[in-house]
Amino acid sequence: MIPRPTTVVFLLLLAAAGTPAAPGAEPKPRARELGLAEAIGGTPGALDAITDVAGVEVGHVTLIEGDGPLVVGKGPVRTGVTVVHPRGRASADPVFGAWFSLNGNGEMTGTTWLQESGVLEGPVAITNTHSVGVVRDAILQWQVSRPSQQPWGLPVVAETYDGTLNDINGFHVRPEHVLRALDAATGGPVAEGNVGGGTGMICHAFKGGIGTASRVLPASDGGYTVGVLVQCNYGLRPTLRVAGVPVGAEIPDLRPCRILDVDTDWPTERCAEAAAPAAPSPERPDTGSIIVVVATDAPLLPHQLKRVATRVSLGVGRMGGFGNNSSGDIFLAFSTANPRAAARADVGAVDMLPNARINPIFKATVEATEESILNALLAAETMTGANGVRVHALPHDRLLSAMRRYGRMR
Repeated sequence: MIPRPTTVVFLLLLAAAGTPAAPGAEPKPRARELGLAEAIGGTPGALDAITDVAGVEVGHVTLIEGDGPLVVGKGPVRTGVTVVHPRGRASADPVFGAWFSLNGNGEMTGTTWLQESGVLEGPVAITNTHSVGVVRDAILQWQVSRPSQQPWGLPVVAETYDGTLNDINGFHVRPEHVLRALDAATGGPVAEGNVGGGTGMICHAFKGGIGTASRVLPASDGGYTVGVLVQCNYGLRPTLRVAGVPVGAEIPDLRPCRILDVDTDWPTERCAEAAAPAAPSPERPDTGSIIVVVATDAPLLPHQLKRVATRVSLGVGRMGGFGNNSSGDIFLAFSTANPRAAARADVGAVDMLPNARINPIFKATVEATEESILNALLAAETMTGANGVRVHALPHDRLLSAMRRYGRMR
């Protein structure tokens, strides 16, 4: 088993409830370690992460503080920021990129120029809905202060809503948090679950967050790598599926609940004692959002990367998402091939994978998206946040039992 140390997670503020595993603690098993990646399909890379694409670096800052009733401006805090550097934080070389919105009840800044130019100039960041502005401005501060970067920028920052567990109107993500994530990002294993921008997220009514996975194509298909990173905060419990198995229907309990007598829009049910399990509670009115970043070293041009970004929708669909009206499902894809292509002042040549050979990239994107969402669910820990709302982690034992019952695992 490849060691998986925690990747650049700054536990700036800690609370007794919902605290991530202590540094050095054994990470929870991932899909590959549980045998689930094989059920999904494809061949994972060495790290089974977006950082299997050479040069890609990921950084997180995680903010957790306080317990009890929500006091706007004070907490409880369950939020953060995650950044992805396409060629690493030391490189100012842009990459070809594209984006796609399955359902646009969300935000991803910088996409107007990305669509117009076909070029992604700088990092991609993911945070909570009300922190997009401060994260965008902090990235600009980071870019213009670096001699190798251009003196202007249109940063790409995306969001999902963590206001059920987090004091989202308290604006706890600050510029210094973003700068730390940018400067401390690394390659190698990527921390998942309750970290970075995914700290306070909920996925299919289980604890969600950050997840990642990769697929390596066989040599006959070019040997290219496709890596995916997700921030999952979407979905209904009854529709959750893993490798075709209706896991949500098999685990209808362990719904979000609250431990305090505090009025909340959702959930309204009190957490039951272990001896008296509660009946399933209603779904939350807003089924949330998902942001997905796809990286590849295949030589794809922007119009082809647009096609790749649309295929993310199929991976989300395989997990049981269907682009709800209230969901912000926004996806971005970039290629690390063709270095220095965007910097050329004269006519230059670029490499392009023929469209006739792109199907394996599509398939790898779908598989890695599905596994990334699953890895987010597998890594996340049960969290109690604002107003005593508790969201349970996906139980591994019951997941595996369901997979065996449906003949998807031995």
